[in-house]
Amino acid sequence: MSRPFNFSAGPSMIPVDVLEELSENMVNYQSTGLSLIEVSHRGPVYDEVHNSAVSLIKELMNIPDNYSVLFIGGGATLQFSMIPMNLMVGGKSADYVNSGAWAKKAITEAKKEGSINIVYDGSDNNFSVLPDPEDIKPSEGSSYLHVTSNETIGGIQWKAFPDTGDVPLVADMSSDILSRSVDVSRFGLIYAGAQKNLGPSGVTVVIIRNDLLERSSENLGAYLSYAVHAKSNSLYNTPPVFPIWAMKLILEKIKEKGGASAVAEKNRKKAEVLYSAIDNSEGFYVSPVGKQYRSDMNVVWRLADESLEPVFIKEAAENGLIGLKGHRSVGGCRASLYNAMTLEGVNALTSFMGDFARKNG
Repeated sequence: MSRPFNFSAGPSMIPVDVLEELSENMVNYQSTGLSLIEVSHRGPVYDEVHNSAVSLIKELMNIPDNYSVLFIGGGATLQFSMIPMNLMVGGKSADYVNSGAWAKKAITEAKKEGSINIVYDGSDNNFSVLPDPEDIKPSEGSSYLHVTSNETIGGIQWKAFPDTGDVPLVADMSSDILSRSVDVSRFGLIYAGAQKNLGPSGVTVVIIRNDLLERSSENLGAYLSYAVHAKSNSLYNTPPVFPIWAMKLILEKIKEKGGASAVAEKNRKKAEVLYSAIDNSEGFYVSPVGKQYRSDMNVVWRLADESLEPVFIKEAAENGLIGLKGHRSVGGCRASLYNAMTLEGVNALTSFMGDFARKNG
């Protein structure tokens, strides 16, 4: 079967060898006679999958011992509410950087739980740049400071992070977790929906410093409490077994290929190839993002003649290059280069872009 190259912002591509392994073991997992999604989530068969996934994340991200790794449903969207519910100290506020569409969603939900300070607002520059990390400081009495490490719609990415001192730094890394190395010890909490770099949708990874678990109020509903999830090793209720299984297999592949640093080098190369094609197109293609803020995960661009964009997207799909339409809120084109996207796919895209420009320029 000939597979198209899927540049969608999510759900994203999953490595073919992982899909094949899932298929081969779906009906009869490791000769148990049952599918993994049928066995007890408290039995030894699933226990190995669950704990291996936790261990692999800790190893690949070099997570210190004083952090817990949680698997929670509800996507990053649920975390927009759980974070202020758990971490906002009574009578205090929290700080947020408004860097684009996903940051705005987090801010909207957080405002329902308490007082929110916007320490940087990128709306004046149409979210085309990010602030200098050194200029971002927590407000007096802040419970935490929240950033979105990579904005999928605007195509901007933090290359370095603010130093927030004793105030916990919280980061939504849904679209670039394990696409590069980060120093987890600088963060109080990191969260990420799996469906970009880690697997299919259905599970969210939360990495939380253990002292912050003490902030979870006993008055919270059990599923909304980080402390409850940590105490039960994310087995308070039946976990999303299938996406955790798929995530374990993907994490194993990342380890086999050299870990986060090796993946980061591959991702940088892919992004360089595509940005070069845009910048060297003699103005046929234009990136709206400042070069120092350009995302390695989500490359956005416009055609100088915007009337050609629907034609470009249609003809690209006919050539096996799908998911290139920009988000409906901004238009244009977007190619998501998550971990599973290959350099072959990027080269196919840039070759098509060159042909299209020569034909229509």
